[in-house]
Amino acid sequence: MSPNDTNPDAEAVLTELYRRLSPGEKLLRVFEAYQTGKSLALAGLAMRHPQASTEQLEILWKRQHLGAALFTEVYGKQAADKLPR
Repeated sequence: MSPNDTNPDAEAVLTELYRRLSPGEKLLRVFEAYQTGKSLALAGLAMRHPQASTEQLEILWKRQHLGAALFTEVYGKQAADKLPR
């Protein structure tokens, strides 16, 4: 599936560049993209909860990432008790 806003020639160049990456380089790109997404999510949480500590923001992110039910199952009620009010 091709993005609608990308010139086909540019997309072909990008595809070829990705094909040339080693498996390790591709995996690194995935980790980098994941970290970027997490950073953006944490920034959004910090904007919505300016009083929250770094620990609280991490807990909020985990709950957002996992969903409330799985978060509580994995981290327990004591983690939820640390969330900002």
